[in-house]
This record gives sequence, structure tokens and C-alpha cells, in this order.
Amino acid sequence: MTIPIVMTQDTDPVRNGFVISLARPGGNITGLSRLAPELSDKQVELLKEIIPGISRLAVLKSSDLPAIVEALREIELAAGALGLKLQVLDVRGPKDIEPAFRAATKQRADAALMLMGGPVLNPNRTQILELAVKSQLPVIYRNREDVEAGGLICYGVNLPDLDRRAAVYVDKILKGAKPADLPVEQPTKFEFIINLKTAKQIGLTIPPNVLVRADRVIK
Repeated sequence: MTIPIVMTQDTDPVRNGFVISLARPGGNITGLSRLAPELSDKQVELLKEIIPGISRLAVLKSSDLPAIVEALREIELAAGALGLKLQVLDVRGPKDIEPAFRAATKQRADAALMLMGGPVLNPNRTQILELAVKSQLPVIYRNREDVEAGGLICYGVNLPDLDRRAAVYVDKILKGAKPADLPVEQPTKFEFIINLKTAKQIGLTIPPNVLVRADRVIK
């Protein structure tokens, strides 16, 4: 017997080999993906709004997984359209974190975009957030946990929404639907959170027109 599997947050089910296509999974796996190509564009645009004079953007990445490579490609396109110079910094482990922030500061990056995966970011979150403040570097993240812990801003997929929507898939499968016939859905809800405490620490004023669009403001 093949057991049906419902994903909740896979970054790229097709590239990662879990399904044949989003529309027709073709196997025993279906569910939700956090794949959102437009996410990187929006992050770069937000940084431009928050820091109108930005000219150089650092990108801190921790792997060459397909989802990361695709996100970096989108960032390059978005940065190019806005006339920004990119500085891509590899952070493969804890020893690379501090040198990456030093390099960003040395090259006078105006802001940074966090493209690190969980295996590197999560265990070292405190160090990363402290270095961002110490470097006076505005950083945009993808997950609410980073901003709740002291990061400046995040714009990313609303992950709890994906978890809730997964229950619908479970219900359909229990009622006889085949995973192979249930299209993999992508995110429909995103969240934009600003930490004003951190903004004050790094001497950054968030424009009112950006502030009012935030889903949540930490004061």
C-alpha cells in the first residue's frame, strides 16, 4: 500500500523531485509549496522604498539548492531593474557569518537580503541579528521569527496559512481523492512585519507610507 503524503512548506516540489508538476503531481505526494518567485522582487522593492538612496545590496546565501538559485536569479533581475549593484556573500556555516558582515560593511552595502537556509540561519539567529545591528545594516528576512527575535523587517510567505490549508488536502484524500490528481498549491498570503525597535537601534526611519502597509509593527 502506498501512503499518501501531504506537504505543507516545500520550497520547490518539482525541482526537489517530489512531484512531476504542480498541476499534476503524478504520485502519492501533493499539498502546499512555499514557492513564490515574486517574493524576491517584492523584497528588493521594499528595500528601495525604505532606503531611497540605496545603491548596493548585499545578499547572504547559505547554499546552492534549486530554490536558492532561483531566488538569487530573481533578486539579480529586480536589482538590475532598479540600478542596484549586488554583492553575493556565501555563508555556508557559522565561521562564515562574521566575515560576511565585515565584507558587506567594507564594500559599503546599504542593505542586505537574507537568503540563508534554516540549517545555517536558525541555530545562529542571535549572532546574525546582533551583527546586523552592530554593522548598522538594514536586513530584510523571509520569516517572522527573525523579526520577532530582533531583525528589522520581513516579507515572506505566511507559513501558518499553508499549514491550515494542508488540512483541506487531508480531508479530500480521506474522502477518496488521489494525491496524483490534486494540484500542488502555492502561497496566497504573505506577511510584512517591521521592528521599530531595531530601526531605532540602527538609526533608520521607516517612511510612513511603508509603515502603514505592514501587517504588524513591533514597537
